Amino acid sequence: MKTSRYFLQRLIYGFVLMLGVSLLSFTLMVWFGPDQTYELLGKNPSAAQVEELRESLGYNRPFLSRYGNWLGDMLQGDLGQSTRNGEYVSKLLSRTLPVTLLLVLPGFLLGNLFGLLLGMAAAWFRGSVLDRLVLAGSVAGLSLSFLVIIIVLQILLCTPYGLNWFPARGWRVDGLESYLFHVTVPTLALILVSVGYNTRFYRAVILEELGREHIRTALAFGATPAELLFRNALRNGLVPIITRLLYSVPLVVVSGSLLLETYFGIPGVGKVTFDAITSGDQPVLLAVVTLTAILFVIVQLVAEAGCRLADPRLQNQ
Repeated sequence: MKTSRYFLQRLIYGFVLMLGVSLLSFTLMVWFGPDQTYELLGKNPSAAQVEELRESLGYNRPFLSRYGNWLGDMLQGDLGQSTRNGEYVSKLLSRTLPVTLLLVLPGFLLGNLFGLLLGMAAAWFRGSVLDRLVLAGSVAGLSLSFLVIIIVLQILLCTPYGLNWFPARGWRVDGLESYLFHVTVPTLALILVSVGYNTRFYRAVILEELGREHIRTALAFGATPAELLFRNALRNGLVPIITRLLYSVPLVVVSGSLLLETYFGIPGVGKVTFDAITSGDQPVLLAVVTLTAILFVIVQLVAEAGCRLADPRLQNQ
């Protein structure tokens, strides 16, 4: 009963928070977002043309009326139409989101997996040569710019100046082989840019768990390193790990895809967002900003639920 009441409270809290986030996103876009009046009309429009267009775009309506209409449409799945090409925003996002997920998920998962394994090895052999090498590699990875990594990999793997094994731009995927052909270089870029951060984080988490009393007790009773690392340290460190993983998802999907898709010319959400920024496509920008903020709220609720399941002690709080 206590757990059910807690989750009901969190759902209500999440709904109120998402409503507030949508209002804030809409307010920022209305007051600070691009005004497309003169971009759509061209040079030297008449006053009547300006007034007519602003009326059709809804710029002249009261703020609360605009927000209410937009919120009602959004709850029905209608995110408006792109002023750039007239395509419905919901259709645009449903077409590009799968491309973004296919692009960033391999690098996100592998970057965390490699970071976890390296962090566990460095924590177990703390102070050793391996630990120092892992930390040095992590620092080197932290110092590299994502854009620099992308450019170097593209030159080495995608041009005649290097191996020329993979395409420099584009996304023509019609099967597993073509998918691997196009996703390899972006995946390597995501791994290289994230493995340094991930390794240092996982090393710190595992190192803290290895210093606890029950680990020393299990070691005294003959537990193997694998048992200590995976069954004890990793399991007891799930709360910060789950939190980090879930909160990284919106950042990777939006910010990671923005640079990768723009640079490699891949038609995903990041490329659509970049095009909307450069062209002032307000409906697309408003949809992306609002849905990203709502995704953060959902991630927060899921992270809380996952942490309570991973650590039964939190269920009594």
